Amino acid sequence: MTGNILGERFVLVSFGESHGKAVGAVVDGCPAGLSLTEEDIQRELDFRRPGTSPVATPRAEADKVEILSGVFNGYTEGSPICLMTRNTDTDSRPYEKIRSLPRPGHADYVARMKYGGFNDYRGGGRFSARRTTAYVMGGAIAKKLLLKTLGTRIVAYTVEIGGVKAEPVAFEEAEAHRYDNDVRCPDQEAAESMRRKIMDTKGHGDSVGGIVECVAQGVPLGLGEPCFSALDSDLARAMLSLPAAKGVDFGSGFEGSRLLGSENNDPLTVNKEGRVVPTSNNAGGILGGLSSGMPIVLRVAFKPRAVVPGIESEPIEQALVLQDVPRRIAVGDQEVDVRQLAANELVFLIRNRRFQTIQNGGNLLRISADIALCVY
Repeated sequence: MTGNILGERFVLVSFGESHGKAVGAVVDGCPAGLSLTEEDIQRELDFRRPGTSPVATPRAEADKVEILSGVFNGYTEGSPICLMTRNTDTDSRPYEKIRSLPRPGHADYVARMKYGGFNDYRGGGRFSARRTTAYVMGGAIAKKLLLKTLGTRIVAYTVEIGGVKAEPVAFEEAEAHRYDNDVRCPDQEAAESMRRKIMDTKGHGDSVGGIVECVAQGVPLGLGEPCFSALDSDLARAMLSLPAAKGVDFGSGFEGSRLLGSENNDPLTVNKEGRVVPTSNNAGGILGGLSSGMPIVLRVAFKPRAVVPGIESEPIEQALVLQDVPRRIAVGDQEVDVRQLAANELVFLIRNRRFQTIQNGGNLLRISADIALCVY
């Protein structure tokens, strides 16, 4: 089961299953000298922690992080940083049924067929949104590193749930107020409507989807490469690794496809500092796969949580008996529901960062870098 690594020189490795002993991350490539404590990581994990709201998953996990390596006397050493949080709310009895009755809209059936029944099915196993705990851990380090070295600030928030849309807000307002409610929307009036929509739909035994927007300010010009290493393609790849993510757009995105070219264009001008800058940002801060120096704006669409309807189990069970694969080890053939639509932080993971310590980084604006975005 490959595909658990994100990045090249700044690398995140995700490990663990939903009902296993623990979930965690290994971060490799973080330079030495970054101030880092468990409190830094815990602060971000607490925003993601389940069981804190009726609009989120009821699973109750403390999610207390442990830093096992890579940090000494409060600073990163430059060696791999291993982080872990133990699973405690792991009653697996309700999942015994899916051994023979896979849930529609989940990976139960396809995972069973691909891995020959060896995969951990409890709580969805490796396909559970529980794995995004690792994204938060690695992202907390990356976000702190970006702020310290480049002054980059990143904020993410809910802009739509179940067709209820929020009004646009300024970066500072979103940064200050996105956690004022449990749907993580800085537009408080829209947030209340979103919450009612969730609870009303939940009362009918159904679910809704939504859209999260992320804005990154202070991203230097020129990050990314053309073609297959374009900044937006790297970001989209990371975003679509999130369970239930079904679409990503940048800037004016899909709405821009309905505009005229003259409406969607970003004319250039010269600012007071003598720099050439766009007068608008329909491109979302990326042109030709390279960062333009404008804020990067992207949105991620999440499907509704899969609802299991009342179905007869016998035909499915019989079909599984006929289709079941032998229990074998598949060699060479190894190759996702965020449980709450309220936005947790989306953070950047640095790639291709060419410095070894915080102190000797030099002029970071001249360092060739790619950025991959990771979500909680």
